[in-house]
Amino acid sequence: DPTGVSWRWPVTRRTVLPSGEVLTLRPLERGDRVAWESLRRRNRAWLSRWESTVPGEPRRPMSFRRLRRGFDLAARDGVLLPFVIDVDGRIVGQMQLFDVVWGSRAGGWAGYWLDEATTGRGYATWGLATLLDHALLIAGLHRVEVGIRPENTASLAVVARLRLPEEGLRRGLMHVEGAWRDHRCFAVLAEDLGPGGFAEGGLVALLRRSG
Repeated sequence: DPTGVSWRWPVTRRTVLPSGEVLTLRPLERGDRVAWESLRRRNRAWLSRWESTVPGEPRRPMSFRRLRRGFDLAARDGVLLPFVIDVDGRIVGQMQLFDVVWGSRAGGWAGYWLDEATTGRGYATWGLATLLDHALLIAGLHRVEVGIRPENTASLAVVARLRLPEEGLRRGLMHVEGAWRDHRCFAVLAEDLGPGGFAEGGLVALLRRSG
């Protein structure tokens, strides 16, 4: 246990959506290969606008086997929670906690992507709420940040619905789509989900109360 608290891997979290659908955050499994590769292939152009790049290096897709192994090792080391978003048994994207640090900071970053065909159904909002609740109420983190490019109106709507406090603009925060991009940054603390916090009981509970 890298944290001395309650970090575990593999782990699965489920949330029943208002539609009755079951959204599950779970590890990428060996049997997901065909569905995963098809999903990534269909969404290549859609995702290229938002996914990070490495300066001076071309995109090199990693094999499914290496990707899954890398996810598993990083998760067991306590630096990554690499979930897929599964809705009623179908993978619709990825929701992850990354750049996790422990010790005096006990924090990380949250990010996600969705199949373009499934946007607008609340999956990102409910998935992010589920991830943040797990990170702050169960896994033992104190702070999770979310960085969003100013032009990404869909993701800005997600954090607005979750009422995540904004902490300002961070210039050139990440290399995306071939250039250093500014990001608006939001953060949530474990105390925010506790007694007297803006989302007492968790962000999933906040969504249920807000209707």
